[in-house]
Amino acid sequence: MLLDAPTQEPVGPVAVACQILGPLTHSARDTRMFSKSAMHRWHAVGVMLRYNYRVYPTPSQRRSLAKAFGCARVVFNDGLRARQTARENNQPYVSDGDLSKHIITQAKTTAERAWLGEVSSVVLQQALADLNAAYRNFFASVTGKRKGRTVAPPRFRSRKDNRQAIRFTKNSRFAVLDNGRLRLPKIGDLPVRWSRRLPSDPSSVTIIKDAAGRYFASFVVTTAEDETLPPVESEIGIDLGLTHFAVLSDGTKVTAPKFLRRAARKLRRLQQTLSRKIKGSNRRQKAVVKVARAHARVTDTRRDWQHKLSTAIIRDNQAVYVEDCVVGLGRTRLAKSVHDAGWADFTGMLEYKAARYGRTFARVDRFFPSTRMCSDCGRINDKIALNVRSWTCPCGADHDRDINAAMNVLAAGRADNLNDRGARVRPPAMVAPRGEAVIHPDAACATRSVEGIAVR
Repeated sequence: MLLDAPTQEPVGPVAVACQILGPLTHSARDTRMFSKSAMHRWHAVGVMLRYNYRVYPTPSQRRSLAKAFGCARVVFNDGLRARQTARENNQPYVSDGDLSKHIITQAKTTAERAWLGEVSSVVLQQALADLNAAYRNFFASVTGKRKGRTVAPPRFRSRKDNRQAIRFTKNSRFAVLDNGRLRLPKIGDLPVRWSRRLPSDPSSVTIIKDAAGRYFASFVVTTAEDETLPPVESEIGIDLGLTHFAVLSDGTKVTAPKFLRRAARKLRRLQQTLSRKIKGSNRRQKAVVKVARAHARVTDTRRDWQHKLSTAIIRDNQAVYVEDCVVGLGRTRLAKSVHDAGWADFTGMLEYKAARYGRTFARVDRFFPSTRMCSDCGRINDKIALNVRSWTCPCGADHDRDINAAMNVLAAGRADNLNDRGARVRPPAMVAPRGEAVIHPDAACATRSVEGIAVR
């Protein structure tokens, strides 16, 4: 398993990529260090995995599950309301213990919340645990401890939400019986469709009801098996696109399946049928379920295809490098095609499977000029229009646009690994003289922001 970076000096396109990338940015270094530490944790102490299975509750069990969903939702909302009220009245933050005491223990003794005792107490405690986790994530995001997108404060749950879920831990004494059924307290024995065996005893199980009315059991298990794949010599760079979902640096092109586009005709017909139903009627509710089932089929088909492709890529290559997904494309005229492709889900699969099976995974900065750079001489040419699928470099090399970009992504990923120890390939930034570090009144306004995005 190649966990350490190569020791040889970068040459050829790798050296050019080193010069362009310069010193690793904080986010890039964090991403790579996370990947390696994740691999060490995975193979040293094991890791928690999640296994999902379809369950088929009986009508009486569905009523019991609906009651549990509702009780968990009420406890979550009561806890959120109590903390919001305390904040509005300038009172101290309600601790987790006090919240559990007032919202669950004392509420069960009142006539208004006496029906909370009809479900498992673990379900109610886990609802408050979800509320506490949401608050911790929000506070960590506000203070800057949590990186990435800003996390919004918790919101009230609704019985009309598309997804309902409850969680059982070992304290609830759930069990997988010898006959394959899942026994849950105050619900009963649920039939489970087992597609594979669990590697170890589960520590918790979450029962989920999606918008299509399907029920799933999601088990959390901890495995300590060494799943490292035998090392191979090949490394691959991937350029993601819309015409071809993925173009590999070895010349392989994977055609985009476009699952949503293929199902557009059926979805359009179902949406038209839904729009003709009277709001609040039973027929409208049935039409809503039909639309949700059609979308669920598209989602499941896409996820299955991405799992197969990502597993094949990780199995056949020791190192995988991809260009970081451009989030902004999801807000352009290409938004529907971008969301249909599912780049973020695919790269997420590559990342966790690489950590699981002992492979190397890295992301290349999205501002890296992979398309405009010649993979032979390293020359960076002018901007190339999207309709230009092949071009010729002044050095005489003919390039396919996507294959050339994939080869540059591979070179940039290798350069990133060569710079793994934090070596500086550019002179350090110098402090500007005092006369140059001020804004002059007659200075022209900058037309580009710090991120390099044009300001409108």
